[in-house]
Amino acid sequence: MFKKPFFTVTALMLVSSLALMGCSSSTNSNSASSASPAVSASPAGDKTTPTPSKQDKVMLSAFMYVTSPAGQDAYTQIARDFEQQNPNIQVDLQFPGDYENVLKVKMAANELPDVFDTHGWAQIRYGKYLTDLKAESWVPQMTDTIKDVVTDKSGKVYVLPISEAKDGISYNVNVLKKYNVDVPKTIDEFLAAADKIKSQSNGDVTPFYYAGADNWTVGQFFDEFASPLLISPKENSASALLDGSFDWTKWTPLPAKFKEMFDKGYMNKDVITAKYTDLAKLFATDKVAFFMGGPSFADDAYKVNKDTKIGIMPVPSMVAGDEPSFSGGERDTMGVWKDSKHIDEAKKLLAFYAKPENMAKIANVMKLPAGLKGVTATHEFASFYDQYSSIRVFPYFDRVYLPSGMWDVMCNSGLDLIAGHITPAKYSDVMKENVARLNRK
Repeated sequence: MFKKPFFTVTALMLVSSLALMGCSSSTNSNSASSASPAVSASPAGDKTTPTPSKQDKVMLSAFMYVTSPAGQDAYTQIARDFEQQNPNIQVDLQFPGDYENVLKVKMAANELPDVFDTHGWAQIRYGKYLTDLKAESWVPQMTDTIKDVVTDKSGKVYVLPISEAKDGISYNVNVLKKYNVDVPKTIDEFLAAADKIKSQSNGDVTPFYYAGADNWTVGQFFDEFASPLLISPKENSASALLDGSFDWTKWTPLPAKFKEMFDKGYMNKDVITAKYTDLAKLFATDKVAFFMGGPSFADDAYKVNKDTKIGIMPVPSMVAGDEPSFSGGERDTMGVWKDSKHIDEAKKLLAFYAKPENMAKIANVMKLPAGLKGVTATHEFASFYDQYSSIRVFPYFDRVYLPSGMWDVMCNSGLDLIAGHITPAKYSDVMKENVARLNRK
């Protein structure tokens, strides 16, 4: 086939391009040929304000650690509503998988998103990367239980708390009603309830469910009960844990109690291999009474049995004279990267999410208490959060009193305990050794 010489084609294209350029007016403010914006013609020589070009738009990057499709949809819809009201700002909202490692890489490169979720580590891990938000209009509305978590001693506010965690124990309302069991307030009442359910159901109902295949469910026991044992009582070990003088033999009652629960048949026999994904069906068919953690499995349970009823209770006390409590802190947050080129626009986005109607949308989908006052949640667990609104909330034990890396130690040691590889006393030794090791790093 005959082809025109490359030079000829190029020359013709260049001439054509120059002709087109002479016939057009650029609206790109970054172009050297457009010293002033294009103006539309109008009667009597009037001038109108030019329409902003695409290049005039601000693109905000936003990363959120939200894994549920319903939650992602709620956040996305609010972002689109924000864009409608702020046509010069576009929000690139992403929900990365392996979120924590993605953020670690971005921290190392100092290239964080304009807005990002601190997933529980606003001060400790991300503090030096975040803009101070203390002057924002929503700050006075922070709940009493979350404001100290996201505010430091100097008054710096690190993030907008979209929702806060109040982790305790999810319980099967139908099971407790059937066996005439009151919501337990102490560890002794907790085990007595387990014994009653196990014996009266002839072993058909498992009081406590733990899933070793998803070993965070085991770690949850130690993290949530550590505060009732060591932090919430008047005589506590908080200072000793922080200054490194803690006597780790005081930890031993936790693994001893966990081992007792297993040995007495109060938890599922297949702890080592059990999966978290089986929990929803077990709750829906009234085969399990208690689960250590929040009811994030609720929607899956409803699919199996629409009459499933799940309650939320605080963690029972472990020391005589003490009261139940929740473990909590940040859940979903939005912080602004201090080196963002669009800090004002990012703050504007946070203010939009902080509107009561938007906070309520997220709370109702995520089934959590909102981090700001004046937000009316209507999801099925809102009444439980209201019922226990006066219950103390202690920060997650591992986030305050243990070095980074100890979570896996707690989870794996719990499984070693059940498998008979270690004793409760040895579990405490493992904790002591690993705290010392990680603190030396």
